[in-house]
Amino acid sequence: MEREITEVYCGNGKGKTTLAVGRGLRFATQGKSVIIIQFLKGRERRELDFLEELDNFDFKIFRFEKMDTCYNDLSEQEKAEERTNILNGLNFARKVIATRECDFLLLDEILGLLDYGITTEEAIGEILKMKDESMHILLTGRTLPDSLRKYADSVTTLTTELLHCDKQ
Repeated sequence: MEREITEVYCGNGKGKTTLAVGRGLRFATQGKSVIIIQFLKGRERRELDFLEELDNFDFKIFRFEKMDTCYNDLSEQEKAEERTNILNGLNFARKVIATRECDFLLLDEILGLLDYGITTEEAIGEILKMKDESMHILLTGRTLPDSLRKYADSVTTLTTELLHCDKQ
């Protein structure tokens, strides 16, 4: 069996999730099972829901947050409530890895959980330590801490460069 890797898409550029989902689609078209767990994006992020309805593909998307809006837009009280739901999502990720429930696991915006203090680098490291060589894992978020780099086989950094053109 081919050795699968752990990838990270990070940086301040747009398109990390889109790129990661495209990677998952590639796995799905090869007959492999795909699970996406989204964090911090709220429950009403429906642009990916159509993927679950594609016939002949084992493609599942999970969102554990109960609020409709992004975590960043919530009140402090709402954030406190959502933390429990998000931690349930992390526990589900552990279960998926431990049981080898899929071939490709996308943990979308898991690195953002560090920015909000919802989890620790150590906790994410413990999740990644559970992975064996039969599963491909992809993490997304703005910043990959140095302590988690040792778990990554590949890091792609997306940046946005704003160009200004003066037309005369």
